[in-house]
Amino acid sequence: MQHPALVLTGIGLLALACQWLAWRLRLPAILPLLIGGIAAGPVTGLLEPDALLGELLFPLVSLAVAVILFEGSLTLDFKDLRGHGHTVRRLVMWGALVTAVIGALAAHGILGLDWPMASVLGAVLVVTGPTVVLPLLQTLRARTHLTQILRWEGILIDPVGAIGAVLVYEFVALGLAQGAITHTLVLFGKTLFIGFGLGMIGGYLWGLVLRHHWLPQRLHSFGTLMTMLGLFTVSNQLFHESGLLTVTVMGVWLANMRAVPTQQIIEFKETLSVLLISGLFILLAARLTTDQLASLSWSAWGYLIVLVWVARPLAVWLCTLGSGLHWREKALLAWLSPRGIVAAAVASLFAIKLEDAGVADADRLVPITFLVIISTVVVQSLLSRPIARLLGVSEPPPSGFLILGANPLARAVARALTDAGFAVRLADTNWDAVQEARMAGLPVYYGNPLSEHAAQHLELTGIGHLLPLSPYRELNNLAALHFEHLLGHGRVFRLAEHDDAGAHRHREQALAHLPLLFADDATYARLSSLIAGGAELRSARLSESFTIDDYRAIHDDRLLPLFCIGQGGRLRVASDRQPLAPRAGETLISLIFPDSPEYAPERDDRRSAQRA
Repeated sequence: MQHPALVLTGIGLLALACQWLAWRLRLPAILPLLIGGIAAGPVTGLLEPDALLGELLFPLVSLAVAVILFEGSLTLDFKDLRGHGHTVRRLVMWGALVTAVIGALAAHGILGLDWPMASVLGAVLVVTGPTVVLPLLQTLRARTHLTQILRWEGILIDPVGAIGAVLVYEFVALGLAQGAITHTLVLFGKTLFIGFGLGMIGGYLWGLVLRHHWLPQRLHSFGTLMTMLGLFTVSNQLFHESGLLTVTVMGVWLANMRAVPTQQIIEFKETLSVLLISGLFILLAARLTTDQLASLSWSAWGYLIVLVWVARPLAVWLCTLGSGLHWREKALLAWLSPRGIVAAAVASLFAIKLEDAGVADADRLVPITFLVIISTVVVQSLLSRPIARLLGVSEPPPSGFLILGANPLARAVARALTDAGFAVRLADTNWDAVQEARMAGLPVYYGNPLSEHAAQHLELTGIGHLLPLSPYRELNNLAALHFEHLLGHGRVFRLAEHDDAGAHRHREQALAHLPLLFADDATYARLSSLIAGGAELRSARLSESFTIDDYRAIHDDRLLPLFCIGQGGRLRVASDRQPLAPRAGETLISLIFPDSPEYAPERDDRRSAQRA
């Protein structure tokens, strides 16, 4: 018998390896996690979750699913649902209903499931979710409005679809247990009353605690987690299995309650979710048996084909009537619908409960769900970009800029790039700076650009470069390492720092492969001081008769070249490794220093050699 501590440690290390692999391959993390769990469970027999956890397995899975559903519902702001057009609303509401109905019909007709089980399977497989859609969109580079539709559908359908799946399960579970339709409807009404009632009351009361800071801020996240789990348990005690609905409603209520600070809670749940999701899906995949895998016959593949090639295209066609989208754009929307984490978690939890109740074919729920998840993620990850190019709905290579910071320096650079015709987006955690940027008409994201919330809500469509102009060194450095993998080599820069500490040398080693932005002495302190002293960003069109040397002479060499725009519109960024050498016909964007001895340039031999 294996030692439990050894097995649990192995699960953690396997989860870390799967998360790293997903990051390197730019795939949704659920894919390597499920494959890793199958390899550790039914393939090799190294992991047996039921033997490892025993009676604790079901409570742990149940609590983990509650956290995942609460996490998703906490991001459902009704303003988002109203603000993204008819197409998104239709896909989230009517599209989900069409998919669920066709999924249930196909499950009954192709898989031979009874209507109750077929209904549960159809409802579960509605949810796509941001954790699988967003990684695909990052590499897809579809037209902006298509990316927006798919992104918001993935974000919003996560909690909406989860609520629908829970309601269908509750109705089916009560019907299977009681038989009589009238009695079932009464019990279902009781579930709705307790779930919505307790969820709204609990959400409102806890929202008051957070709004009035009756709890220290350092305990907000922990207190929210424990309150949510407490309501989940109480709800289940009041009425069997009403807890999932309760926590989902609580999350939606908190997300839409005014003046409730949820940002810190969302950031806390991101770390918790990585831990729970990673371990949960390895355990769930490891519970599969070779008999279940062998049961995936032609009928399971036929069911998959119906979901992908019938249900989704029909739902998209109905939901885009009168939208003005071209048939090519509709075809891409119809193609991209990978299933994700909520579907896997909810299906596994429902299967455990239904198996315990002795429901026939309950053991088929998980393998069919996992087949749909793995197949849609793999196939659509590999083929979505070629299909987008074939349909002619791809954007050209991104040329925009993500700028860390919304301070005066960042705003000045963003304004110069915007005036030159390039897309920009600023990101900052300073509310005053964010407000200043918005008043200046600059697009800005309020929050940590490295957070999971940013991964869902920071719009990166058309963004191809990162400029770290934040006063926070660690944020600049971590962001450079984070976005280099996404944007590619040569498009991410690091900001020069004063060599005044040993820690700086360690940072240099980790970031040495990245070029320094603008110049090796262009630190944030120097650049921001120049802006505060009156320095301005200006553009100049160079020609045969007006060269860079002439431009320098006009300003007495009081300038720092930042960007150069070629005749084809391609922009080059100055760095310590590639000083700009603008030619005739190109436009130079420079920082012009104030006419004061305090800001006189350093005319050393190295700089003179660069000009020559």
